[in-house]
Parts: sequence; C-alpha cells; structure tokens
Amino acid sequence: MPRFSVIVPAFRVQAYLHACLDSVLAQSFKDYEIVVVDDCSPDACGPIADEYARRDPRVTALHLPRNTGLGPARNAGMGRAAGDYLIFLDGDDTLLPDALQTIADRIDATGEPDVLMYDYARTYWTGRSVRNVLAAHLDEGGPARFRLTDRPELLRLLMVVWNKAYRRAFIEAEGFTFPPGYYEDTPWTYPVLMSAGSIAVLDAVCVSYRQRRRGNILSTTSEKHFDVFDQYDRVFAFIDARPELALWRPVMFRRMLDHYSALFASRDRLPHHSRAAFFRRAAASCRRYRTPGAPVPRRALLRHGLLRLGARRTYQALSGAQRLGGRLRRGSAAVRRAVRGAALRAHYRTQLRLPLRSRDAVFTARGGGGYTGSPAAIEAKVRELVPGVRTAWICRPVDAHTVPTGTRHLAPGTFAHWTALARSAYLVNDAAFDPGLVKRRGQVLLQTHEGTPLRTVGTDLLDRPAAARGTDFEQLLRSVDTWDFSLSANPHSTLVRERAYPSAYLTLEYGSPRNDVYHRTGPADVARLRETLGIPAGSTALLYAPTHRDYRRVQRPDLDLERLVRVLGPQFVVLARAPRPAGPGGHRAPHPRIIDVHGHRSVETLALASDALITDYASLMFDYVNLDRPVVLHLADIEAYEAARGTYFDITTFPPGIVARDQDELFDIFATDHWRGSRSAQLRAAFRARFCPYDDGYAAERVVRRVFLGETDGLPLPVPSAARRTPAALPAQDGAGASVKN
Repeated sequence: MPRFSVIVPAFRVQAYLHACLDSVLAQSFKDYEIVVVDDCSPDACGPIADEYARRDPRVTALHLPRNTGLGPARNAGMGRAAGDYLIFLDGDDTLLPDALQTIADRIDATGEPDVLMYDYARTYWTGRSVRNVLAAHLDEGGPARFRLTDRPELLRLLMVVWNKAYRRAFIEAEGFTFPPGYYEDTPWTYPVLMSAGSIAVLDAVCVSYRQRRRGNILSTTSEKHFDVFDQYDRVFAFIDARPELALWRPVMFRRMLDHYSALFASRDRLPHHSRAAFFRRAAASCRRYRTPGAPVPRRALLRHGLLRLGARRTYQALSGAQRLGGRLRRGSAAVRRAVRGAALRAHYRTQLRLPLRSRDAVFTARGGGGYTGSPAAIEAKVRELVPGVRTAWICRPVDAHTVPTGTRHLAPGTFAHWTALARSAYLVNDAAFDPGLVKRRGQVLLQTHEGTPLRTVGTDLLDRPAAARGTDFEQLLRSVDTWDFSLSANPHSTLVRERAYPSAYLTLEYGSPRNDVYHRTGPADVARLRETLGIPAGSTALLYAPTHRDYRRVQRPDLDLERLVRVLGPQFVVLARAPRPAGPGGHRAPHPRIIDVHGHRSVETLALASDALITDYASLMFDYVNLDRPVVLHLADIEAYEAARGTYFDITTFPPGIVARDQDELFDIFATDHWRGSRSAQLRAAFRARFCPYDDGYAAERVVRRVFLGETDGLPLPVPSAARRTPAALPAQDGAGASVKN
C-alpha cells in the first residue's frame, strides 16, 4: 500500500499535464501512486496519461466514457486509490520539489492526522510566484493536532481540495464524495474540516497554483456559476444532519454571503441577462439559511443586508458608488503627485541658481539603501580627515537608523534631497543619481562602483539584450559624463570600466574602500559579529551568496541548503544571503543551522563573521579573498550564465578557490576537506595578488586625500606587500571550527 495516492483529473490541460506529472515523478519521496483521470478530454490528455502509465508502473491512467466534471472525475480517482493519504492535484498545477517528503515528515511528526493543510503559491504566466497572503494561519506553533473548533481561523484560507492531504480511511468512513457542477470544492472542504477528528498544519508551500491567462473554468462567463447555490444547499444539509455541527452554521452563513457577493461583483462570470436571476436566488438562499451570530466586518454589513433583502438595484448603486469613489481617490492622488512633482522641479531649478556649499558632501549607495559600501567608508573618513565638512546620506526612511550620528539623513524625493543635490560641492555614489540631476560647474562627482566586474557591464551590454533588460544607454552615458573620478580597485577594473563607461573622468586606482574593514577589524570584533548573527560558538560558518541571474524571471538558489547542512553535519551553519525559494523550506521556518541573512544591509559584516564563502559569479569573491579565507565556487549553470550575461574572463581557469560544477561535487569538496586544502590556498593567493593589489585598509584615506583635500604629492600611499598585510582574523575556537583557515 503506497503512502500517498496523488489524484490528477485532466480535462483540456494538455499544455500543462506533462509538467504536472513530472513534478510528482521527480519527488525525492518515492512511496506514492498517481491516478490520472482523463475526463473524456477532447485534447491529448488521454494519450499523455497513457504514455506516463507505460513509462512508470506507479502511474494509472483512468479514462471516463463521458465528460462528468471535476468532482465526479475526482471520485473516480478515489475509487482506484490505495494510498494511506489522498492528495488531489489539478492537471495544470505542480508540486514543488521535495513537497511529498515535507508532507510525509509532517504527517509522521503530528501522529497521522485526518487532514493536513499546507500552503501554495500562485504562479503567473510571467514566471512570477506569490505566496498565499494568509499563510500566517498555517503557523505550526501550538498543539500538533487539533479540531477545527480550536483554530477556526483556518476557514479563512482558500477552501480548495488541493491544499490538503486526507487520510483515506477517514474519508471512506465518513463517505465523503464530490458533487457534480462548479464549486465542487465547497461541499467537500467545509464538511471534511468540520468532521475531522484531528487536523494538522504545515507551514510550507507545496503546490504551485497556476494562474492561467485564459481558460480557467471558474473565470469563464456561464450560467453554470448558479451551481454555487446547490453546493451551499449540500453544506447546510450536512450541518443539519449532524446536530453537533450546529455551531458552524453562523460561520457558514457568513461564508456563503461573502461567496455570493464575490460572484455577483465579478463582471466576467455571470452573463449579463442572468445577473438579476442570480441575485434573486442569492437572496432566497440567504433568507432560507439565515443564522445570526458570526461577526461581520463593518464594511460588509450593508452589503450583506442588501443581499438578504434582495435589493439588487440599491446593491448595484452602492457598488457603483464605491467604484467611483475609488477612482476619484486614485485620481486625486495622481493629481497630488503631479502637483508635488512640479513643485519639486521648480524648487530644484531655483536651488541650482544659488551658490554651491563648498563644505557640503552628499553620499548614497545601492540606489538609496542604507549606510554601506565604499561610499560609507569614504564618508566616515571624510568626517575624520576633513575639518568642517557637513555630510549627508540619501536613503529610504526605513534605513535611516543605519546612518551615523552627525550625518544628516535625506529621504529620496524630498525638497531637502533636491536641495542637497543642487548645492553640495561633493557627490559620491556607487550607482547612479536621479536622472534629473544637473551637474553644476564646481561640483565634484565621485563614482565608486560596486566591486570588481566579472560579469559584463555598461556599454558592453549592448549586444546582450537579456542582461541589458531595456537599459537606456543614452541616459547611461549622460550619467557617466557627470563623473569627475572613477574609483578602481585594480588594473582589471580600470581597463574594463574605461572601455565600458567611456568618458573624460579620471580613474583613481586606489583600492576598494569598502574592503578597508577587512584589514582593520580585530578578532574580538569578529566574535561580537558572530554572536550578533546567532552563529553558535565553535561552529564553522559558511556564507552562501549567489548573484542575480539575468536569464531567469524568478530568482531561486541553485543549491539545496538543507541538504548541504545535513551532509556537512552539526558543526556547520550556513549564512544564506540568497532569495528564498517559493517552495518547501523557502516559506517555512528555516533549518536551525541555516541563518537567513538575505536582508542584512552589510555584506562586509557577513564576510567578517564567516569562515568561508560559497558563491558563483558574485563580485563579493574579489573582496572576500582579502580575508584569506576559503572560497568555493558553485557553477552549475555557467553555460547559461555566460550566454545571457557574459564574463570578462574564464573564472574556471583563474578561480579564487575550488570549483564545483554540481551539488554532489560541492558536497564532496566539503566532505573531503578539499575546500580548505593547500590547492585552495594557492588559488586564493594568486587571485588576491591579481585583484587586491591596493587593498590594505587605507583605500578610503587615499580617496579622501585626493578628492576632498586635493593632495596629489605622495599619492597613492605606499601599499605593503601581500605578505605584510594583516587581514581580520577569526576568533580562536575550540572544536570543529578551530582550524578553518590555512
């Protein structure tokens, strides 16, 4: 007997059925069967089911002699099912990787409940994936198993059949089946949840719910939407037959009102000529089943009252007034934005006519992010070395707390922000200022850039449209023409950028100020950083920091971090600076040895706190080697990355550490200690010599002396040899994490 029976009804989903079935067959958990029910589909669903049944004995293809609809097709699938648990999956949806293993683990951990509820993500045709907004109701805290009366808020979740696993013995004992018609989920899910002796929840996305542009049955215009009345008749008949369920009658009444209101408000479901009849049926149904008691939000009271009274014209007038009010509010907001924009432009033009403030300097980083990067290192050194300077930092209000005391915070798009851009003598950025910036005579603009370029940048992207993504190259060059100085960390960066950003600026090949911290931080400070991040004492911390993929609409990590920490053992933790996947493990409580640092503002802090780096094409590798700690490259998609973005040299022939081409190879590198062996140290030393010739802890000082103090004699300051530099050391540790460095 298999653990799961996955029942897949199929009708006019030939374009999606392969992906659906493949998502099940690719699961790491193998104890299941698939029952594909061809509901007399006029397309190729039947042959596709037969093809999979021939290829894999776990797949059964069931062909119905006539089209019966989704509910009866599911019933037919249940009749063939033999698994301990039933899982329903629509033919155009998919299971996420490891979903069945995650579900099985939770069922075992909660003592085999009658129903396990899990989460889903809506996946759009563009590739965008959005998790269920009510996912907080699936919090796994509290009792592992419970009755619906203990957590009635679960009824707020989408009442569909495919976000739950059902114990087959419970379903058969209760005699649950699906009715015919639209909205067949309604008289299944409510009775099942009300009757279940035990329910458990799983806070993980297990299903990708495809949002089709066209062809979704419930989005079609049809009088079959009237089936909703029969479905609620069945729900209330079920409650009336079981007196112990009477407490749910007020809740179901309110849910019914909300459902009817939503259907009537939808303009693409009911034919125009049938809308009045639908409203009459809804009003009659409301009068029949009216049961006061369930709380109703204030905004819905009037709508529910009009529906019960059958006051269709008043209801429509109210809905029309609400829509008109919404449009007026949106229009008013647009007018206010336009007026404010015009006022800001006029203010900026006025400020441009006023004298420059020779002691004012404005800094910003990463498009208005917090206080970080080379601009932050330079700003701090300016306050230290330049008397009387007034510095300001442009960042979003949410990041204002990162700005040091004594440095003015400027919110983007404010009058103060535009005043500073117009009047300050010095402008420092690692990206681009607002396109509306007018560079004044006497202003000095320093472009610090974000790291050493491995991937293609600037005008070199002209022949790479997938990576350029609609870049306005004329605007790019106008911005480049405002630069007075371009900061470079090494000769490679100088050569690349003077070609990719052609203009008359002066390159300062002084090193990277954001790397100064790697040479000025002591072991005690590193220990405090590790403690702040929650790294257990004695652990080896691996920083996982992949870069953006231009060829993907949806960013997802290529490395299974939970599997990595299982392979490495309890002495390792992972600092995950990567987008969390829309799947099991991505939208649930993370593994206790995976620390999510995706939103951490300072990558320098993360680097200092870690024992080694796992990355791919990120420029962080050029900075990280300053620490003389191991680097491992995971290049599973290098061909695709090269084709879409391109690189300036072959990183596989000149890497900063050991290279893995797939997950298994990476796991083996760590299992054999190859990641921190002598070959790793040799590669790192050669990489550091080429790309970090000036990084010694004084790059920011060299920049400030040249740009802000006008010093040229004796610059650049002498740089000690690599052998004489002292990068930040890890604190002494006992146990497994003690001998990470070579």
